[in-house]
Amino acid sequence: MAYYLKVAATQESTYLVELGFMPASQAIADPDHPGLFRAGTRAAAPYGDNRVELHACAATDWTNDNSQRPDLFEFGFDLVDLSGFEILQNACEQVRVTGRVNDHEAAKVREALEGAVLESSGGKTLKVLFIAEEGFIMRSAGPNRMSVVGPESRGMNDHGGATSVHADQDVFGTPLTQLMDGRAPTLFRHDSPDGYNHDESTMLVNMWIPLQQITQPLVLADGRSIDRRKHQLRYGLATDSFLDRDDDLAVNDIWTFMYDPDQQWYFRSEMDYRSAYVFDTLSTPHGAAVLPGEETAEQCYLALQAAESAASRGQVAELTEVLAEARSIKSPELTTPALGKAITEMLNVLNGARIDPAAVCGTGAEQWVASSKAARQSVVRMSLELRLVVSVTS
Repeated sequence: MAYYLKVAATQESTYLVELGFMPASQAIADPDHPGLFRAGTRAAAPYGDNRVELHACAATDWTNDNSQRPDLFEFGFDLVDLSGFEILQNACEQVRVTGRVNDHEAAKVREALEGAVLESSGGKTLKVLFIAEEGFIMRSAGPNRMSVVGPESRGMNDHGGATSVHADQDVFGTPLTQLMDGRAPTLFRHDSPDGYNHDESTMLVNMWIPLQQITQPLVLADGRSIDRRKHQLRYGLATDSFLDRDDDLAVNDIWTFMYDPDQQWYFRSEMDYRSAYVFDTLSTPHGAAVLPGEETAEQCYLALQAAESAASRGQVAELTEVLAEARSIKSPELTTPALGKAITEMLNVLNGARIDPAAVCGTGAEQWVASSKAARQSVVRMSLELRLVVSVTS
């Protein structure tokens, strides 16, 4: 029996996604910035899994909705075309296949982007002026926030997805204050709770390159929908576990955000490395979201993983038990087209093993295990990110 899933949206291309936010209870008055707030010392980091407040947020799937095009100046984010950069494309494919990034591939990506001119979906042209030495990392995340990396990051690898909405740098804080002698607010375009610069066309941006993304999509806010004085909070992020910095630069000043129903969110339900997000490092709220259907994807992933173990060891009874338990997995009533297709494939692989468990544990083990690994690997989100200084023209 083949499996098929219902694919639909709440309204057109809008889905209810789950995003993590800073709880209002963790907001305290900022003694250094009267009238503003900061996150308390017990607040969760953007990549922690505790003290995060989860909310269902309506998010527009930009994949199929062309009613409006986000713009780097107006929204704070945009999409750039990378399909013509052959060296970069080859490096990204190698990283996707191996599941790890090394110095060679990182250097190829940097080489391709050095001085590059990038065209954005919103009609802007971006000239890459500088690529930061630090901050080139790979993130991997399983469906429904399932961890697929180790407990600690190692250099560029083993970084999980962001569990809460944040922005990566305070233009008035560390390390920009020290590195740029306090001139960053006048040199970079930005929006902050205590100031803005809309005159400059030079921006500090994150480039987020998806290797594959049908779960845990990056979701970004339309910056105009954020009440920055009420909902944007300063936060000191310790970087000693993943960055090599001097002591006076070890705490990175970033932003975290509280939820408000008026915030507007965007994502793409299917992306690969032919395109990349660029977004304002200093201002744009973003985080990884849980899509409808990801809980089912996680169940399928874990069932396949257990079945692979049994098949590889030739344990027919164990495989049969795993397959019997997997029959309880129910197809989601709602999911995105890309995730629906991936779940269908995983369910069909499980169903294929039920036809002849003995063969799957015997002569057919290698072939079935390979197809199972490919099916569940498809729902692991993998991405590369790095930080650039760009000049932007219309």
